[in-house]
Amino acid sequence: MKSPLRLRYQTIEFGNVDIHVCTLRDNQQFDDPNDIALKLGISSATWPLFGIIWPSSLVLAHYIVNHPTEGKRILEIGCGMALSSLLLNERNDDITATDYHPEVGVFLERNTQLNHGKAIGYQRVDWADKASDLGLFDIIIGSDVLYEDEHINLLADFIDRHANTACEVILVDPGRGRKNKFSRRMETHGFSFSEEKPECTDYLDKPFKGHVLKFRRGDAPSPPGSDSSSNA
Repeated sequence: MKSPLRLRYQTIEFGNVDIHVCTLRDNQQFDDPNDIALKLGISSATWPLFGIIWPSSLVLAHYIVNHPTEGKRILEIGCGMALSSLLLNERNDDITATDYHPEVGVFLERNTQLNHGKAIGYQRVDWADKASDLGLFDIIIGSDVLYEDEHINLLADFIDRHANTACEVILVDPGRGRKNKFSRRMETHGFSFSEEKPECTDYLDKPFKGHVLKFRRGDAPSPPGSDSSSNA
């Protein structure tokens, strides 16, 4: 008999704001009885990865909580547990969340209800799909999305298709070794690039070895710390 999917409930604090999340208990959980995920190319080993709050997700949320977003249309890519989307929704920002995993939308709806928030716009998307009707955004955010070489061009081109002429992109990368190749691809789409080490990550169990990657084009305001340009 198959074991039931085990879940975990936790509260993550951002100053005086509490975000409540239901996640998978750990990365050993699996539940794909109708092979929906398998048919999308998601194996049993990678199936649970969407359902954990990873360090990069925490870094992104702590970064974005102090970032000016009022009046901006914001897109979270590869959102997983969508911690940043839930946080932005808490302050009534215009946020849309996306992911490829078929279960993300279910958890997003549950977690939005846990936080008594308004419904968050969500679409399951494939970065290779050139026919998406998401529209254009002023700010695009994501965490740990450069985990395979084939994603470099797919993601950069997807971002270009959904970025306004004036747009800033904020990605948290844990140090997977692909940021320079990705930044060069983004430069072909007219984005300038800078990076910084996140400040004060004492909310993590271990030191964070990655960076906050920042891309900007058009008249998008320069994000704080943008003078620390990379030599990619």
